[in-house]
Amino acid sequence: MNNLQFITHQTEKYSYVASAQMALEGGCRWIQLRMKDVTEEIFETTAAEVKMLCRHYGAAFIIDDNVMLAQRIEADGVHLGIHDMPVAEARKILGKGFIIGGTANTIDDICRLSRQGADYIGCGPYRFTTTKKNLAAILGINGYNDIIRQMREYGISLPLIAIGGIEYDDIEILLSTGVNGIALSSSVLNADDPVKEMRRIVELMNNKQQIL
Repeated sequence: MNNLQFITHQTEKYSYVASAQMALEGGCRWIQLRMKDVTEEIFETTAAEVKMLCRHYGAAFIIDDNVMLAQRIEADGVHLGIHDMPVAEARKILGKGFIIGGTANTIDDICRLSRQGADYIGCGPYRFTTTKKNLAAILGINGYNDIIRQMREYGISLPLIAIGGIEYDDIEILLSTGVNGIALSSSVLNADDPVKEMRRIVELMNNKQQIL
């Protein structure tokens, strides 16, 4: 499981494909293509482009929400939100070869995803973020500390990826809670030089991994 994930986002300056390319150039090796409110045709065309980029860089390619598209274009996996298809149902469709992640905000969400056979959990939001609508309750550092403690009590060892408004200066304290990694979007794309910012984040993550 990659400890650094990039979630694509479209801005006034960058397209979904461009955002993925910059993250890959910066050294990220896990791309989740998240595209809301677009047609299936546009989603599939964009997914094909991003998949080619990921293959070129040797990165994992994950589709957000769309199980059938993930199967059709042979992505590496799919990430399912709380209100999307259940993980267990997606597993029946995709089989064991696909990575299936799920979104969580509470320990109850995590227990459910664990029972259903998720491969990893995207847990958040850490703080308020404008990249996602219908935001769940903000967790903050205390929220992650509580969730990690409860996961240990329940004997759940699924990789937990922190997500939601995370910036460079948040990374060390977040990793200190025991989360396995982080997912980023806006903090990279809003930087003056997104590729350089991603490289800075990759270096920090690699240094922390060596210490651990």
